[in-house]
Amino acid sequence: MEKTPSSYEPSGAQATTTDWERRLGTDMRRLRLRNRLTQTELAERANVSGSAIKNLEGGKGSSLTTVVRVVRALGRTDWLESLLPPEPGISPLEILRQHRRAETNAPQRVRHPSAKRGSS
Repeated sequence: MEKTPSSYEPSGAQATTTDWERRLGTDMRRLRLRNRLTQTELAERANVSGSAIKNLEGGKGSSLTTVVRVVRALGRTDWLESLLPPEPGISPLEILRQHRRAETNAPQRVRHPSAKRGSS
């Protein structure tokens, strides 16, 4: 019986690195089979060795390079993008710089010495 994501033993914070490697390997294998690829075909597409695919799918450890290449070969770069932190809108330092620029470029009100009025 094939495990589904909900049937993995520990999850989240309780999962060990080994648990995550197994889960990732199982998901990679499932995706490879869904794409009707052999391990050799996937290895060729990803430009990695067959043993790298075998280790990855077996949850026996893999380099980040191998994971990235395999994910790209399987067309799932969205997985990688989901790991990235959100791009900041505007940094607090940039807000400060803009504020200072606005103060520097703002028209300055100049007081002129008042001429006496009404003296003619």
